[in-house]
Amino acid sequence: MLLYLFITCLSLLFFWKDLSFFTLSNFAKQGISILFRPRIPSRMSLVRKTLSLSSSKVENVDDSLETSVLDLPELVLECILEKLPPDALFRMAGVCSSLRERCRSDHLWEKHMKQKWGRVIGPAAYREWRWHIASKTDLIDLKQGKQKGLMRILSLGWPFSWIRSKVDDLGSKQRPCLPADSIMSWYLALETGRFWFPGQVYNRENGHVGFMLSCYDAELSYDPRTDTFQARYPPHGRRAVAIEDAVPWERLRAPPVDTPAHDLHVSDCLNELRPGDHIEIQWRRNKEFPYGWWYGVVGHLESCDGNENYCLCHNSDTVVLEFNQYTHGSRWRCTNISRRDHREEGNEADGFYGGIRKLRTKQEISMWKLLWPTQVLE
Repeated sequence: MLLYLFITCLSLLFFWKDLSFFTLSNFAKQGISILFRPRIPSRMSLVRKTLSLSSSKVENVDDSLETSVLDLPELVLECILEKLPPDALFRMAGVCSSLRERCRSDHLWEKHMKQKWGRVIGPAAYREWRWHIASKTDLIDLKQGKQKGLMRILSLGWPFSWIRSKVDDLGSKQRPCLPADSIMSWYLALETGRFWFPGQVYNRENGHVGFMLSCYDAELSYDPRTDTFQARYPPHGRRAVAIEDAVPWERLRAPPVDTPAHDLHVSDCLNELRPGDHIEIQWRRNKEFPYGWWYGVVGHLESCDGNENYCLCHNSDTVVLEFNQYTHGSRWRCTNISRRDHREEGNEADGFYGGIRKLRTKQEISMWKLLWPTQVLE
């Protein structure tokens, strides 16, 4: 009997020990899991919660994986970048190296260049830009050549490796991050006003009466604060360079022909001119002045009554040019030129008429009509 009681007590003792160990260990595990359970942010989506719960049984799960814009398909990313305005595209280029290469591509910036600058930028401005970046490249090469020469001199008294590291550091600081010949670089140079480019200005010097319905060559610089331009006109004879501020976009255009301001334009439209055609003709006060382009129309000869059914003015060697912004009887109202052997014609009193170009688009003609003076000029 005593032996039975001893065995029963011993069994109960071992059972209690096992139960206590199991309970305590379970409690410990649950407590530790509660203390170190990761907190899910309240703003996390339901999908993220589901994924987190479904992967809780997997060890070493990386909860930091997130989708970035670079994970988008290439075509989708390209469409997004094409929709960005220039300032956003510029900021996007500073996010990472992968986006920097994409956001600086010429085909993205070519669209912005045409939209904003296409009307005032022509071949002459592009040549000026190419010359500008070539001169900058030559200057950088010259500086690097001087640095190499200095390095050779200093290497006589200093360890070569130390000098090489210093020169490389200096060169890396001077090396531009943005390619100088990229369209993005050209756009930024125009947008910030750092680059002066050749263009033409209608009604120069704030619409001075002596320049009404004319267009003159100038160097232009953009002012982003006022969204206007500064124009520098070449000197007229002994007169100094004239500068005009706050020139609006509406008074600017790219040079329509590739003829310098002091050169006579070769007219290629003389044989096709008929009464009613709209033209521009070069005119300058004297031989020292540059040409400006002046608006006019082809008129009828004095012997013609203007009847279209009987008009033979197009068969005559003489072409009548009328400038109807001037009053009748004004010496500026009309002039005649020869189709066959037209050269610069005129004198010191009335000025000199040069080459002629025919206006072939409604856009060019409507621009001149928008600038028509409010009163007849004397």
